[in-house]
Amino acid sequence: MLEVALDVLFTLLAIRAIWKLLQGVMAGLSGEPRQARNGRAAQPRPAAAPPAHGVQMARDPICGTYVVPESALSIRDGRQPVYFCSEACRSKYRAKSA
Repeated sequence: MLEVALDVLFTLLAIRAIWKLLQGVMAGLSGEPRQARNGRAAQPRPAAAPPAHGVQMARDPICGTYVVPESALSIRDGRQPVYFCSEACRSKYRAKSA
């Protein structure tokens, strides 16, 4: 009797796993955001979206991090701008060059 109950339980778990897998595949093929599938409004994209392909990045001279010039902190050193990842790096650069 216990063996039959375990077989039924295993069969039900296997069927549920296959059902969830098929639901995930169908949801992925629809291309619909997860929030919209769950009945909630889709969240807007964050403001710090990744840069487009082919964007020339600049290297922070203090820590070496590469930054997107349009969203980085900068100062002018002579005629060309110098880009920084953070206010701390910009402050260190100012102190070093002063």
